[in-house]
Amino acid sequence: MIRWIVTDLDGTLVGRDLAMVPASREALHRFREAGGEVVVATGRMESSARPYYDELGLDADAILYNGAATVNLATGTVLRSRPLPATAWKTLLGLLGELPEGVYPVAFSGGAAVAVDDVPELREYARRDGITLRDPGDWAALPPDEITKCMLIGGPLPELDIVGTVTVRSEATYLEVLSEQATKGNALRELAAARHVPMKQVAAIGDNPNDLDMIAAAGVGFAVGDGHPDVVAAADVVARACADGALVDVVELAFRSNAWGEGKRES
Repeated sequence: MIRWIVTDLDGTLVGRDLAMVPASREALHRFREAGGEVVVATGRMESSARPYYDELGLDADAILYNGAATVNLATGTVLRSRPLPATAWKTLLGLLGELPEGVYPVAFSGGAAVAVDDVPELREYARRDGITLRDPGDWAALPPDEITKCMLIGGPLPELDIVGTVTVRSEATYLEVLSEQATKGNALRELAAARHVPMKQVAAIGDNPNDLDMIAAAGVGFAVGDGHPDVVAAADVVARACADGALVDVVELAFRSNAWGEGKRES
């Protein structure tokens, strides 16, 4: 039985035009009407994920910041938070001035996204995610124990090895630095345990390397058909391309597994 479908947003449920793919949206509506639950798991922050959450009509919890926080977006309640260790942020501070040309940092703290550079790459990122970047004036002004994550945007992206952290690629030009506990897979395991949902009853789908541990953790792990080759190779099932409605394949498998009639749970 599949009780939960956990879906990434960009490149999975949301297309290049930043709109939810209609076929995937309608498939998830059918799944929810039949009694299933949908969980969003994304690298986006609260204000950036909220429009898609509302479009789906969700009232459950969302995994945000690539697993660094789990938040009920209907109430604003933070259920889980795994910020960067203060020591890791201090190490990062020492590296920010030595980044390769064309690489720009964005930090997330207290529900805000902050950046000191005003460049086209960051303006495009902010437009795409529907957020405003705040200038902190000085990176050192941020509370060192309240950094949810740090992103490096642009390229070529450096290799980083900082104690207490993990790095993931969420896009070809996005490198995210997170607490080693802050992954989508860890967040999903903890949320499922808190809600008493066995992982074998969870299907998860994603398209980029930041989704790898999430699809590995799920009972059934799906890759978007036009996703990153590493994700396609690791998945239990390869769905159709994002633009073709990747979530349709997940929902169809759920209906078959659960022996549900179309749009209505059978007794």
